[in-house]
Amino acid sequence: MPFARRRRHIAAVNISLCFPELSDEKKRKLVARHFESLGKGLVECALAWWGKQETLEKIVNLEGLEHLRRAVGRGKGVILLGGHYTTLEISGALMAIACPIPFQLVYRPHENPLLNKVIRNGRKKRLGTPIARNDMKTMLRALKKGKVVWFASDQNFRHRNSVFSPFFNVPAATNTAPVRLVKVSGASVLPFSSHRSADGKRYVLRIRPPLADFPSDDPQRDMARVNRTIEEQVREFPEQYLWIHRRFKSRPPGCPDVYGAPRRASLRFHC
Repeated sequence: MPFARRRRHIAAVNISLCFPELSDEKKRKLVARHFESLGKGLVECALAWWGKQETLEKIVNLEGLEHLRRAVGRGKGVILLGGHYTTLEISGALMAIACPIPFQLVYRPHENPLLNKVIRNGRKKRLGTPIARNDMKTMLRALKKGKVVWFASDQNFRHRNSVFSPFFNVPAATNTAPVRLVKVSGASVLPFSSHRSADGKRYVLRIRPPLADFPSDDPQRDMARVNRTIEEQVREFPEQYLWIHRRFKSRPPGCPDVYGAPRRASLRFHC
């Protein structure tokens, strides 16, 4: 946190935008707690990629498996609608161990080839071959075969297939892939989240009931619903969400950049 000035600035801006009701002091404390959570997440990568299975089995609680079983029973595929949490790596490994139903992970390839190879190889040990987030054909093929695909659509996505949808009441460029995939495949969409327990000794993976009447005939309304679903999950354990991502990098026409350059005043944080 003391040295990652740019990332600290991004986290501070995001938290300020998403939690305007908090005092400045509470916002600073939330940023500090978030960086603690990030540090835990880095250690968890090693545990996820190289930890012993018997060790991981003892620290996971999987809730809502019955919802996934029912959805898979329809035979039309399932999208586990997740978000980018600091527990992302460990939750993937734990899900592979605790869930008897296999699934495929959708990921964004890292720009650094070496890091991308390390991350990809680490995930393949437990999760199989992941699907690149722009590989819609492979995702659709898996869903049409009745498989489960874990997809997170909560990062900035400013391309043709995106809409500006509110996330914590702030317009966010949002990938409409969930809507397009469901319209073609008929898959169910089940919200999925993960977090560290309050005592820090276990991880809770939670599968919620499928979104009813999804999608509608309005992609804008559908993605607002998706963002609202993720927002509800984030509010439970806000420090564990990935606030260092520029979620609001793309802006609607006429709206100013919200990030700008870090200011020296942003260094005054208290743990």
